[in-house]
Amino acid sequence: MGSNAASTSRTFLAYQHDANLHLHDTIVAAVLPFSALEEPNRLLFKQGSEDDHVVITEQTIFHPQGGGQPSDVGSMTFATTATKFAVTAVRMGQAQHDGQVLHLGRFESSDGVEMAAFKPGDSIQQAIDVEKRTLYSRLHTAGHVLGAAVRHLLENEVEGFDELKASHFPDLANCEFRGLIDGKWKDPIQAKLDEYLAAKLPVQVEWWDEEDFRANGLERLIPDRELLGVPAGEKFRVVNIVGAEVYPCGGTHVETTDRCGPTKVRKISRSKGISKVSYAVE
Repeated sequence: MGSNAASTSRTFLAYQHDANLHLHDTIVAAVLPFSALEEPNRLLFKQGSEDDHVVITEQTIFHPQGGGQPSDVGSMTFATTATKFAVTAVRMGQAQHDGQVLHLGRFESSDGVEMAAFKPGDSIQQAIDVEKRTLYSRLHTAGHVLGAAVRHLLENEVEGFDELKASHFPDLANCEFRGLIDGKWKDPIQAKLDEYLAAKLPVQVEWWDEEDFRANGLERLIPDRELLGVPAGEKFRVVNIVGAEVYPCGGTHVETTDRCGPTKVRKISRSKGISKVSYAVE
């Protein structure tokens, strides 16, 4: 299977506009053997091997790992030849693939025998693993709701308080905050979290520019364009948990907070001026 030179156009992130797209038709832009990737991109895939390929498409419903959210998995199918590409990992490309989504996986036919690769221009159908997407969306939204609960309770109680980062991986989900959060806050945080979940707050995806952040008194949240790779003039994607908090975020979410399901604060740990609040969804 030969490699194809990748086009330079960015992948359209269809999942950012409609997280309920579980099937999607798009066009193949490039196909590359894993070994042909530049080293920075090979290093993105710890499980990558000589038997794998990377497919780049014009659009994608696969969320690449990032922002604390695991990547989607699933498949791509070319109906004309019954060729199927099993997608095992997805990352946002670097180097010359900056802005392009790299789908790692292997080609197989319907009977499990390896087939010829897709070609640029082929029209294929993407399908994500819906069960995993739903879990990741519940975890991601729950993490934001937890962050909102902690901020509401402790912003003026904890010296130097700020929200730092979060991981929304199953079994490893946690939110980190600057400042020392005493263990006595675990039950109040759980109560506020439960309140936000029960309220069925709308989780709205919106697109803001710098002025929108200022108009809402949220200058502290204005993202770094260079860091996120958002060109000048383009708006930032934000997730507005109406009545709770706004977060610049590229991930997938449930539509209302109650759809996170029961969410439990597991523990609060502290180290070197940083507090970590871990959580799980049931």
